[in-house]
Amino acid sequence: MSNFRIAAVQMNSQEDKDKNLATAERLIDEAARMGANMVGLPEMFNIIGVPNYMENGVEEIPGRTSEMLARKAKEHGMYIHGGSIPEYVAEENKVGNTTLVYAPDGALIAKYRKIHLFDIDVKNQVSIKESDVFVRGGEIVNFETEYGNMGLTICYDIRFPELYRALTLNGAKVIFHPSAFTLYTGKDHWETLIRARAIENQVYMVSPAQFGSHGNGRRCFGSTMIVDPWGTVLARAPERECVVVADVDTEAHEKVRAQLPCLQHRRPDVYQK
Repeated sequence: MSNFRIAAVQMNSQEDKDKNLATAERLIDEAARMGANMVGLPEMFNIIGVPNYMENGVEEIPGRTSEMLARKAKEHGMYIHGGSIPEYVAEENKVGNTTLVYAPDGALIAKYRKIHLFDIDVKNQVSIKESDVFVRGGEIVNFETEYGNMGLTICYDIRFPELYRALTLNGAKVIFHPSAFTLYTGKDHWETLIRARAIENQVYMVSPAQFGSHGNGRRCFGSTMIVDPWGTVLARAPERECVVVADVDTEAHEKVRAQLPCLQHRRPDVYQK
């Protein structure tokens, strides 16, 4: 793993896929101008808030959005983490909340479907049942780059530390966490959860986010963040569409793991489910 620059994009995607994709392309270009070797997009960056994803947004892979990501990765010679998009899952006739990762040559090198679905009903606040629309993923996904091993998660996954520990034990030094985190929970839990996952696993956390209101009345918290293995917030987005960047420091990362070797002190022999 060598030092490199990573970017995280913050968006306010809506129902207009054309506009969302144009915005994503522009922000990817901006990340490239900022010297990023890798850029991450938010959850459902290409469309969000539609009444029915099966009729108004779902795509097969390869498809329009995936082809754009591959083209931009090759154009800039950079890794692109495609946040997530609604993918048609034919075998279940449902939608997958799916992350795609492209290498600098435009090749697809990783694909992950969100494992934990957000089903919640808070009286007078928020009511969401993702399982009515989305199919649960069933695979933990790490991928390799010349900068090291990395892991994939999406939004609500952040509340399940077992997933992050598994990614870490599989070699991850950087974990992506694209989100459309609700305002109601985000104001109290967003930063705490991200920093906790970074600290306990001694990894970099990259959390590109949606912000603001969307067509379905949902409001997202924003506050896109990049956090280092000590839990320090290296970059945080203001409440607007933008790109933030941070440099991954290999030496500092290894120093944290050497000085506080908690991963070596695990006792799986005594842990119970």
